[in-house]
Amino acid sequence: MLKEEQVIRLILGFKTRYLRMQKGLSYQQLSKQTGLSTSYLNDIEKGKRYPKPDKISILANALEVDYNYMVSTNASKKLQPIVDLLYSKFFKLFPLREFGINLERLVELFTQTPDKVNAFISTIFRIARNYQIGESEFYLEALRSYQDMHSNYFPSIENASKTFKKEFSIKGTLPYTTAFLEDQLQELYGITIDREQITSNPILSNIRSYFSRKNKILYLKEGLSTAQENFLLAKELGFQYLEFQERPYSTTLFEVDSFEKILNNFKASYFAASLLMDEKNLVKDLKKIMRENTWHPQLLLNLFDKYDVTPETLLQRLTNLLAQHFGIEDLFFIRLTADQDPTVFTMTKNLHLSQLQSPYNNQLEEHYCHRWVSVTAIHDLKKAHRKKPQKAVVADAQISKYWQSDKEYLCISLAKYSRSNKKRGVSVTLGILINPHVKSLFNFLSDPKLKSREVHITCERCGVADCAERVASPIVIQAETDKKVLREVLATL
Repeated sequence: MLKEEQVIRLILGFKTRYLRMQKGLSYQQLSKQTGLSTSYLNDIEKGKRYPKPDKISILANALEVDYNYMVSTNASKKLQPIVDLLYSKFFKLFPLREFGINLERLVELFTQTPDKVNAFISTIFRIARNYQIGESEFYLEALRSYQDMHSNYFPSIENASKTFKKEFSIKGTLPYTTAFLEDQLQELYGITIDREQITSNPILSNIRSYFSRKNKILYLKEGLSTAQENFLLAKELGFQYLEFQERPYSTTLFEVDSFEKILNNFKASYFAASLLMDEKNLVKDLKKIMRENTWHPQLLLNLFDKYDVTPETLLQRLTNLLAQHFGIEDLFFIRLTADQDPTVFTMTKNLHLSQLQSPYNNQLEEHYCHRWVSVTAIHDLKKAHRKKPQKAVVADAQISKYWQSDKEYLCISLAKYSRSNKKRGVSVTLGILINPHVKSLFNFLSDPKLKSREVHITCERCGVADCAERVASPIVIQAETDKKVLREVLATL
C-alpha cells in the first residue's frame, strides 16, 4: 500500500520527467543546468527521493515553471487526470505488487504518451461515475482478476492449511464436526462462540457472524446449517492462523474500503475450504466422478455428506483444483437467486477464469436465458420441494451450446433454498469449456442421457427460434436488424 509521502514523491517525479522530456533534455543536460547528479535526478523521477526546497527551486527554474507548481498536487489540464490517478485511493490502497505491476515503469509510461493516457483515464473515471461504480465494485472486480491471474489456485494457502493441521496435530476424521472446530478456536486462540446476541437482535437479522477482537468472541446467528457454521468457524481459524490485521469482522461486507481487506477475506475463505476439503482427498473423489460413463447426480451429492459443506463451498473449491490438477483453465462459476417471480433471476456472484466465459453478469435488467441449467435447477428444486419438502439439494448437469457460437460448456448446477428466506431459490453452477482435453477427462460427456441445449446470455439478445422458455422478446437483436435495414435503404438513395 502506498503512503502519502510516496504519492507526493511520485507526483513530483512524474512532473519532472514530463517537463524534462518536453524540453528534450537528457539527464546529463539537466544535470549540467542544475548541478544535480544524474543518479539523483533519476531517483527523483522514479519517486525514490524528494529534494529539499532549495533543490526543487533550482529544478523548477531549469524546467521554466514556478516552485509552487512543482510541489503542488495540481498540474496542467493535460496532466491533471494522471496526477489525480496517482493521488487517488486506487494507488494508495491497491497492492500493485500482488498484480506484478512496477509502479516506476507505470509512471514512466504515463510520461511517454500523456495525451492518450489522459484520455483513457478520463474515460474510465466517466464510466465509473455514470454507472455508479464505487470502490467496492472496483475492488471486487480486481479480486476476480487476481483469482484469474493465479488460476484461482494458491499454493501458499494450501500449504498453510496443511501446516496448520500438522502443527497442531489435527487428525480429526472428515467431516470435521462443529464442536471440534469450536474447540480449536477456544484452545488455540481463546475465542468463544456466542449464538444468542445476533439472533436476539432484529437489526442484525441479516448478519451470519461477527467477530469481536476486543472480547475474543465469534458471534454466530442461530439457525445456520452445520455446513454454514463449519465454514465460518474454519474461516475464523484462517484469519487467526494467517495473522491478518486488515480484515472484515462480519460476513456481510458493508463497505470494501481497501483491496487488502477483501483479499484477506478471500484468503481466509480459501483457507477454510482447504481445511474442510483436503486437496488430496477431493482430487481422488473428482477422478472417480470423471471416470463414470454415465452422469450420476448422486455422486456429487454424496460429497456433501462426506465433507459437510454448502453447495457453493464445494463448487468454488473445484475451481481451485481443476486447473492445477486436471489442466482445466477455461471455466466459470456463477450464483443465481430467484424469489417468487418465476421470470426474474439475479446473478449475485460470478467468476471467470482464463477469459470472459459465457454466461456473464448482465446488469441491464435483461432476463437471463431460462434454458440455463442454473435456472432449471431452481425450477426443479421448487417442484421437488412440493413433492418432498425435506429435499435439501437438487443436482443437475447439461451441455450448454451457445447460440451463434462454437462454444459449449459442461455445466454442473446445485440448487437449494436459502435458510434465511425460505421462498428464495439459490443455484450455483460450475461451467467448463468443452475441448478435446476436457472430453478426454470426463467420460460421461458422451452419455446420451446427458442433456444438451442451445442457450444464450439473455432473452433480449437471443435469436433461438421457437424458444418455449423465452420470457422476453429479442429486442436487442431486433434493434440491430432495424439498423441494418435502415443502412441498406439509405445505400439505395
